[in-house]
Amino acid sequence: MKNRNISKEPVRIRTKKISNGCQSIYLDIYRNGVRVYEFLKLYLIPPIDSYARMQNKATMRAAYAIKTKRTIEIANEKAGIQQVHKGITLLRWMQNYRDEQAKRGRKCIGQLNRTIALLAEYGGKRRLLREVDMEFGLGFIYYLTEVYRTVYHKPVTKATALDYYRGLCSALNAAVRAGEIRENPLNKIESINKIKIPESRREYLTIDEVKQLIATPCRMHNVKQAYLFSCFCGLRISDIEALRRENIEEEQGRTRLNIIMRKTKTPLYLPLSLQALKWLPAGYMAFKPGERLFKLPSRTYGNAILKQWSTAAGINKHITYHTARHRNLSYSLKTNRLQN
Repeated sequence: MKNRNISKEPVRIRTKKISNGCQSIYLDIYRNGVRVYEFLKLYLIPPIDSYARMQNKATMRAAYAIKTKRTIEIANEKAGIQQVHKGITLLRWMQNYRDEQAKRGRKCIGQLNRTIALLAEYGGKRRLLREVDMEFGLGFIYYLTEVYRTVYHKPVTKATALDYYRGLCSALNAAVRAGEIRENPLNKIESINKIKIPESRREYLTIDEVKQLIATPCRMHNVKQAYLFSCFCGLRISDIEALRRENIEEEQGRTRLNIIMRKTKTPLYLPLSLQALKWLPAGYMAFKPGERLFKLPSRTYGNAILKQWSTAAGINKHITYHTARHRNLSYSLKTNRLQN
């Protein structure tokens, strides 16, 4: 009596006689309750001699190899493992990647759309994703930096070209994670051949310039307070805007900030110097929980106020909150030499 507990094979090799005396090999596939037949375009010839028999053995080995592949695909499908699609084009993958980023609410969609258009112009319309190699990446870099011109017939800046290149690189990294390709070929490109942005000269405020700002009235005092507070503790504008009463802690006569930085999502525990404390709003300890410490205007309007204020102080620099973060006040934080 046959053991009925033995599960049936999902893929079986079968043959069908055809008119010329040969046998066509096909797969009998049972998947998800549906039976389908896949004809392999492999044929067994009449075994009239040793050569014919040897050829039939080779043909059957090929058929069994395909059967094994189909069996693995069905097993992976049942296990929820995503199959690698070998035939997807580069542009189709880029579009899929863009759509996925859009679902996640990312802000790079416009940049990715432009990258897709540039790849199409460069010659990537019919190129398969798995055909993208280091040479393709090098050619795309050359296209971005030496060939491509905007609608105004001007080359794009190195920063813009790098943004487009990074869009491609990020999509290829995602393809590696998804199992579409084994590795990102752009990682093989040597640093000397990659797009480089000239290092910009960072503006910072000297101690004398900070003294000038302190001594100069500002049309919006809350903007002056927030900016000078940033000078003495190095916070980004996003963190300044997000500061609440509960972010200020007092313990054993010391005051410190306890925040999660907006950009890096990392915690920051920062003791506040006497100079920093001077620029917190008056009576801040009485603020309600959740109330912002600095009630600032929009960044555009705030930057205009900073410009007016710095000009009035006789400072010929482009003053922003980044300038405050790049200031060179390390020793004054320790000695508190700046006076209001």
